[in-house]
Amino acid sequence: MVNRIPERIALLSENGPVSYKELDQRSSRLAAGLFAKGIRQGDHVGIYLMNGPEFLESFFAIVKIGAVPFNINYRYGYEELLYLLSNANAKAIIYDIQFSEHINKLNEKLSTLEICISVGNEMGLVPGEFSYNELLKFEYNFDGYARSENDYILQYTGGTTGLPKGVMWSHKSFFFACLGGGGLYAGAPPISMPDEQGKIAFGAPPLKILPCAPLMHGAAMWTALSGILGGMTLVLDPMRKGFNAHEIWDRVEHEGVNILQIVGDAMAIPLLNALKSKTKKWDLSSLVHLGSGGAIFSRHNKSEFKDIFPKCVIADGMGTSETGISGMGSTPAKEGFMKLPITDRQQVVIDNRIADINEIGYLAKAGNTPIGYYGDEQKSKELFKHIDGKTWVLTGDRAKRDSLNTLILYGRGSTCINTGGEKVYPEEVEEILRSHPSIFDAAVVGVTDSKWGELVSAVISITEGSDSPSLQEVKTFCASKLAGYKCPRQLRVVNTLKRSPAGKQDYKWVRSIFNGNEKK
Repeated sequence: MVNRIPERIALLSENGPVSYKELDQRSSRLAAGLFAKGIRQGDHVGIYLMNGPEFLESFFAIVKIGAVPFNINYRYGYEELLYLLSNANAKAIIYDIQFSEHINKLNEKLSTLEICISVGNEMGLVPGEFSYNELLKFEYNFDGYARSENDYILQYTGGTTGLPKGVMWSHKSFFFACLGGGGLYAGAPPISMPDEQGKIAFGAPPLKILPCAPLMHGAAMWTALSGILGGMTLVLDPMRKGFNAHEIWDRVEHEGVNILQIVGDAMAIPLLNALKSKTKKWDLSSLVHLGSGGAIFSRHNKSEFKDIFPKCVIADGMGTSETGISGMGSTPAKEGFMKLPITDRQQVVIDNRIADINEIGYLAKAGNTPIGYYGDEQKSKELFKHIDGKTWVLTGDRAKRDSLNTLILYGRGSTCINTGGEKVYPEEVEEILRSHPSIFDAAVVGVTDSKWGELVSAVISITEGSDSPSLQEVKTFCASKLAGYKCPRQLRVVNTLKRSPAGKQDYKWVRSIFNGNEKK
């Protein structure tokens, strides 16, 4: 990229533009600074930052010296951070000054944490702590650092259904599987060598792409890196106060954003409501592509976006921390929430074989796959299946192959509800609930029941100005669109549903509401 498009703008943030040449130079100097302070090949370095140039500079700097970057959720409390950094065996951490209180406590507790690098603090540094700007003063020596094809990164999962797990990706597999070979948005065929991407980027239009989620989450990071590797300009929203739909549309208008990437309905609904509120009229004529990934993007919300942006491509993507990008899917007419193609690298697996037609198993990927879960050999064994000489990695998403040889996705197997022997996928019920005119957001879980095994139970928030529907009204509404056993048997109404910063459901929190131990 640097050789082909050095002066093209790589990043646009509140601090101004950064060219590809500047991004490379700054990350190289930071890499030299990290090395000078003792970071070596294989050392694990946490990135504890909000959206900004420093996040990507840190990521590139760490991999340039063969060290291992890993993402840290900036919304975690102390105990969650302690678990994550202990699990990752963190030697160093690059953090925003606003998180100093947590860092000071972690420093006292973690014997492996030797180096702390603060962004935004030039004074009052403690022993073992360095200023980010200080590290930018070092000179990079390309031949002075150990690197190998065994170098890897760590991508921690969100932990919304269990403890976060670190997915280990080799650099090669991460490039080709997670980032689509760098040509995801360029309309280019798959490439076999990274150098080919420079030619594609040189000939591609300098589109501007805005990921709405925090870079600490895979959905946003893959979007960001795909954009950078495609020669685009990455527009960063700091998200200091969380997701704000009006600010996103302001950013799209001001920067002339061409590609907007969201995370399902949690972002789609506020964005649509902002447009429909007519409190401000934006010029959004620059937008040509609105994509979603990482969470359910309901049919009716896609349809509304298409009505508002008739010339814009509305796309729904599929990917996980364990598999990377699975591609863009279409919406089935009758069942499931997405269709994907069956290929020699994408199948449905049940037990230790490829599923037959209409058998429900798990979506599986072959080809460029992760190494496994860091520090968890048992979970790593469960992740992979070896069938007919080929290694498949399971996504955790339930799916089946239909008679037309396409793949129908139903939802996460870990959240599947078993009620009276029938399987219910929360995503399917949630989509119907969100189409109710009075329901703003919804989450569905199974709650233990002595008679049915589990009861389909829904937590909803209400659209502004609407009355809360009763359980019977909700059941009647759902019964017109779903089988009776899929309709909610229990209902709770809250002001706001708790989600991750990337918009994913927090199912542990939802269950706690029904179990009576919700943490306020």
